[in-house]
Amino acid sequence: MRGRSDGGKKKPVIVLVCVAAVVLVCVYLFFGSSNHGASAIEYGRKLGLGGDDDDTKKDDISSLFAVDEGSNGFTPRSFPVCDDRHSELIPCLDRNLIYQMRLKLDLSLMEHYERHCPPPERRFNCLIPPPPGYKIPIKWPKSRDEVWKVNIPHTHLAHEKSDQNWMVVKGEKINFPGGGTHFHYGADKYIASMANMLNFPNNILNNGGNLRTFLDVGCGVASFGGYLLASEIMTMSLAPNDVHQNQIQFALERGIPAYLGVLGTKRLPYPSRSFELAHCSRCRIDWLQRDGILLLELDRVLRPGGYFAYSSPEAYAQDEEDLRIWREMSALVGRMCWTIAAKRNQTVIWQKPLTNDCYLGREPGTQPPLCNSDSDPDAVYGVNMEACITQYSDRKCEAFSTYPRTYDLLHAWDIISDIKKRGCSAEDLLLEMDRILRPSGFVLIRDKQSVVDLVKKYLKALHWEAVDTKAASDSDQDSDSVILVVQKKLWLTSESLRDLE
Repeated sequence: MRGRSDGGKKKPVIVLVCVAAVVLVCVYLFFGSSNHGASAIEYGRKLGLGGDDDDTKKDDISSLFAVDEGSNGFTPRSFPVCDDRHSELIPCLDRNLIYQMRLKLDLSLMEHYERHCPPPERRFNCLIPPPPGYKIPIKWPKSRDEVWKVNIPHTHLAHEKSDQNWMVVKGEKINFPGGGTHFHYGADKYIASMANMLNFPNNILNNGGNLRTFLDVGCGVASFGGYLLASEIMTMSLAPNDVHQNQIQFALERGIPAYLGVLGTKRLPYPSRSFELAHCSRCRIDWLQRDGILLLELDRVLRPGGYFAYSSPEAYAQDEEDLRIWREMSALVGRMCWTIAAKRNQTVIWQKPLTNDCYLGREPGTQPPLCNSDSDPDAVYGVNMEACITQYSDRKCEAFSTYPRTYDLLHAWDIISDIKKRGCSAEDLLLEMDRILRPSGFVLIRDKQSVVDLVKKYLKALHWEAVDTKAASDSDQDSDSVILVVQKKLWLTSESLRDLE
């Protein structure tokens, strides 16, 4: 009996201890989770894409965005964290959204690769988490050749393109040897061969600094653009979020300028004459479709005299289908007034004309037509492509949109020669340069000896003074190149002098 009575007394004590322990654990979890939000990495409530049952969840979701009343009346307390499966979400390029909203898109026109943004009720209002184990990216320039595998845990491309040297998985890193579908021996050698084709000095593709901005269409992991940075060429690499869906992600992780996009139905997000060279190496684009509209879009963004470098079987293969495509493509670019600048092995490089002369000299009814005069070639966002040729503006000899006496120094490298070729007056240009140059400011003119001699005749009339004249240090590139340094004098009108007296 005694043992039973002692056990009965101990039982309530054990129960109380267990209850207290449970309460302490709950308190710890509650306050621990609240404070954990301030840490660098946190795990929050999992949120999915809005659906038909959104209305039943609005109160729950809105409570997550509770605010504190601060001095400005609004201070966010916290945001939820998205589910881990959304760590690579691209809201306006989300295939699931396209399927859920039942968008009717023309797949043959690549509309499913274009931007389709979710309406407000279907947006993810949460923080996108990094993938598990994410590391701070490797710094440039080392990142050009290697990235952390854990940051982009996708090795599909490494296996699929293993014979083309795109990328190689090595332990915790992914290496980029610089290979490509059409440059197995490396992007650097491929780039040098292109420069050699065009007879550029020292086999450097920037042609002495005259080529600076490139567009790489269907860029893969953007090794072409990455290796061009050493030549002081800025390349924008473009590819869709397609079966090689992580190629642009790899490019950006490497630190190479790139973005997700496609030549579909909308204009590229660049004004006309943005690039000096466009590049397509086995980019799998049908350039003949829809009356050549995609090639005409490249023509719009190319500058006068710009190049299109095309490396593809159509440029060299001898089978019947490739020969047919080559004949039709050659005919199309011929009607666009492009000419072959160089052709060797697998690559052809076309050049766009410098003036409108060829366009205006075509036979009436020639296709593709010239764009209407009211068509704005610089309007791009959400604007449909047009299957027409963009002429050069007639307003090529107009003044700058700036105040008089704006700049302390003007640099004119072959500008005077170029503007004379385009039918503009060198005298008008010099007067405009004087207008925007401050008194005591300098002008550096690098041009042919004949042009420099012409400028010297205007110095007295412009109140400019020659400071120095000498041959260009790299005159081996252009034996007739001369540098003239002039300074603008401070001068006053007779009325100003009388006012001073």
